[in-house]
Amino acid sequence: MARPIAPRAGAFAPPVGTAVAPGRNGQDYLGLLERVPAILYTAEPGEAGRWRYVSPQIESILGFSPEEWCADPHLWATRLHPGDRERMIAFEASHESIAPAQGAAEYRLLHRDGHVVWVRDDALLLRGEDGQERWHGVLSDVSDRKQAEVELERRAAQQAAVARLGEHALEGATTSELMQEAVAVAVDLVGVEIAAVAELMPDQGSFMVRVAVGLPDAALVREPVPAGAASQAGFTILSGGPVIVSDWSVEDRFDQAPVLSRHGARSGLSVVIEGRHSPFGILGVHAQQTREYQAGDVDFVQSLANVLGDAFERQLTEDDTRHRALHDPLTGLPNRVLFLDRLQQALERLRRRRSLTAILFLDVDRFKPLNDNFGRQAGDELLAAAAPRLRQVVRSSDTVARFGGDEFGILLEDISGEGDAIEMAERIADMFTRPFELGGREHVVTTSMGIALARGGEVAEDLIRDADAAMYRAKDRGRARYEMFDEGMRGRAISRRRVENDLRRALERDELRLDYQPLVSLRDQSVVGVEALLRWEHPERGLIAPDAFIHVAEENGLIEPIGRWVLERASRQAAYWYSARPDAAPIEMSVNLSAVQVAHRDPAEVVGAVLGATGLDPGCLTLEITESVMLAEAEGLTEALRALKALGVRLVLDDFGTGYSSLAYLTRLPLDALKVDRSFIDGLGTEARDTAITEAIVAMSHALSLQVVGEGAETALQVAELARMGCDFVQGYHFSRPVPAHEITRMLRDGPAWLAG
Repeated sequence: MARPIAPRAGAFAPPVGTAVAPGRNGQDYLGLLERVPAILYTAEPGEAGRWRYVSPQIESILGFSPEEWCADPHLWATRLHPGDRERMIAFEASHESIAPAQGAAEYRLLHRDGHVVWVRDDALLLRGEDGQERWHGVLSDVSDRKQAEVELERRAAQQAAVARLGEHALEGATTSELMQEAVAVAVDLVGVEIAAVAELMPDQGSFMVRVAVGLPDAALVREPVPAGAASQAGFTILSGGPVIVSDWSVEDRFDQAPVLSRHGARSGLSVVIEGRHSPFGILGVHAQQTREYQAGDVDFVQSLANVLGDAFERQLTEDDTRHRALHDPLTGLPNRVLFLDRLQQALERLRRRRSLTAILFLDVDRFKPLNDNFGRQAGDELLAAAAPRLRQVVRSSDTVARFGGDEFGILLEDISGEGDAIEMAERIADMFTRPFELGGREHVVTTSMGIALARGGEVAEDLIRDADAAMYRAKDRGRARYEMFDEGMRGRAISRRRVENDLRRALERDELRLDYQPLVSLRDQSVVGVEALLRWEHPERGLIAPDAFIHVAEENGLIEPIGRWVLERASRQAAYWYSARPDAAPIEMSVNLSAVQVAHRDPAEVVGAVLGATGLDPGCLTLEITESVMLAEAEGLTEALRALKALGVRLVLDDFGTGYSSLAYLTRLPLDALKVDRSFIDGLGTEARDTAITEAIVAMSHALSLQVVGEGAETALQVAELARMGCDFVQGYHFSRPVPAHEITRMLRDGPAWLAG
């Protein structure tokens, strides 16, 4: 028998046979051999070399008696593990003579009962007195160490698998991909034939297998796994911890799931996959033989389940985030972003179909007065109640979206023509005639709708604008109706978009400018202030008045940067005039605030920043707000104006008399002056009605300690009438048109022309 040669000196056993010297020393020698916890042997070289001696420990290590082992020279070779036989036979054949030391060999031998025993073989090939070479060696049982090494490698592999699964989860792998990976590595690294992820279905009292290895695909969709304390999976959920069944043939706690029984599962381990608020389900591994599952296996499977639970949690969070990003929080309807995406898809499909698509743009009539009179909560209740009604009216294939405020969009696909869109609009209008219960009271509201049709090739944003334009036409024509978008509207919409596109570049190209119209005191006709008036010097269309573009700027959001530009430019000009005339009374600068500026931003913050940047004394700045702002933003207007007033600026209500606002506003809001609308000034001295109304406004204003400005005065008679009534200031062409800043500078230096005359 050849063995790897170890550097070991001398022989430890008799060179021939099993005999030893008689006497006490011989008995002691044999006793010593029997106590060594290894197999001591001498053997002849070669695959079939005869074993001359083996110590009694061979029976406890390999199950054979020394006599049996020595009697069969082929026994060593036949008990070699198939995985090691070729290597060890070749090694034995190459060492038929003494060779340099090469270290011990480790290989597997099969125990008599068939189980594997790892041995370490240390031996020296020595020549005896008879001139024959023999191996003198020690076979040590290293199975425990080898098992520990294998287990250590397996645990390292398991840890690496958990880390990879976590990395894949962070890299964005789908939950389905992660579950497939988890069951695959569980089968491989636990050493089982079946692994599965089963989702708990609380309403059905069962689990549904989502992914599995070792089960047919049909089991994933057709056969639920029972839940409850009588099943291993159900008890895992109830107990919240791992559950092991070592042998189903003697298990008396649970009933085995039929799908596992049919596929030969004899033992199993299941752990909980935690969810956000309750368990998602279980991860189970099952072997087709009885076995004990070690603590390391339990930890490994639980770690896989924890990664899956975290991935499910992230997926739910991402789904929630995505849903919030694409849906309106108040109504739960798709928002404008999702609506636009579905509209684009519908337009793509139109290229392959012979049908039409329609957009209905819907706005609740008189929604702001409802908010003002009954509170914003009532408005929210109305919108939340309208959403399910709209969903019930439309088809399941249609999309209802909330764009913001009280505006809704409805996408109708696969309609045959204009008539289908009109029929839907009439059904929606009829639905709104049913009262809404808000705060315990019934309210009836109406809607204005615009309809735009698409035949294919249109741009989604353009269609939405077309429907919006038609909706505004419906409002202009009396509300509670619908309007179809026509070519006339298209022309106006195209012109509007051209203005919008040019206006976006106007600030960048420095095409905006300010003119200033003097504010004249009726006491001595001196210039006490100016109003900054915006002008647009278009490179192709020439000078454009604000009436032609301000409403466009308000709707597309450009009014905010434009409004700030106006405020800052006018404030710098006023600061210049103030510093240039240190001994004269400061000139008051009036700037108009848009309704959008008041509604969408904190105006006090913007104005305060501009005052700080320009160094203008707040007392030199007057902000003009129209009656339409008061009516549209009554709820938040008082707070906004008080914040502005706290800065030290003056506040003027412009165009008074055109909006039919409540006089209660005048007592509640911190105003300094009113501007009588030019429509009343035109008839002064010639129209008794206009004269009477203007006299009443002046008297009322003075009674409320408000100053009065008459705007649009063009004749000496109008100026005289205003002076007779006790009006404080006047503004109009009779004194001066709006002029550039240098003209005002000259006027302040040399005096106004009307005084010189």
